[in-house]
Amino acid sequence: MLRIFLILLLLSSSTANSGTETILLVGDSLSAAYGMPADAGWVALLQQRLKSEHYPYQLVNASISGDTSASARARLPRALDRYRPAIVILQLGGNDGLRGLSLVELKQNLAEMIERVTGSGGSCLLLGVHLPPNYGSGYSGKFHNVYHELARETGTVLVPSLVDGIGTRGELMQSDGIHPNRDAQPVIAERVWAELQPLLEGKPARDRKNHYIPDP
Repeated sequence: MLRIFLILLLLSSSTANSGTETILLVGDSLSAAYGMPADAGWVALLQQRLKSEHYPYQLVNASISGDTSASARARLPRALDRYRPAIVILQLGGNDGLRGLSLVELKQNLAEMIERVTGSGGSCLLLGVHLPPNYGSGYSGKFHNVYHELARETGTVLVPSLVDGIGTRGELMQSDGIHPNRDAQPVIAERVWAELQPLLEGKPARDRKNHYIPDP
């Protein structure tokens, strides 16, 4: 029994000292590899990048297709307790916009999630999205501004849009006209990486400019 106990103790100590941190992604279908194999999605490509560049982070994808900001807000506390992430990536709001839900509530939900993340000691990366042009410039503009307002008010690092310049290119979109296809995933992964990498290096948001990598 003593020998078994010592083995378990050594294994536990090894795991605890492995230095591996968790990145938690809470998103919707744009992050859930909708319409394609999971390993073709931008999240899987991002995990490959972390590994290839020897960053000691494991990316946990907790994205659910169809999720709204309200439903994600409700499930975030349990996810934070379970994974205790060093960094949380929030990719939400698209379903709120497509359903014409309240932008005030969208902002409140995202603000509460950011507060929970930072209150737990983690860093936050906010990913914005654009709505299809048929939603009108008025609502779409206000929708997009929610992300910029939150970034300014909370000091959160922002990727302004995952899909800007992609949604208008048919060769990069699935037939539904909403979800980027497999060919678009490397572009999205690069946009996220441009803002994630400085967070991995511990560079504070207030010392950085928000930007994204343009389409090649």
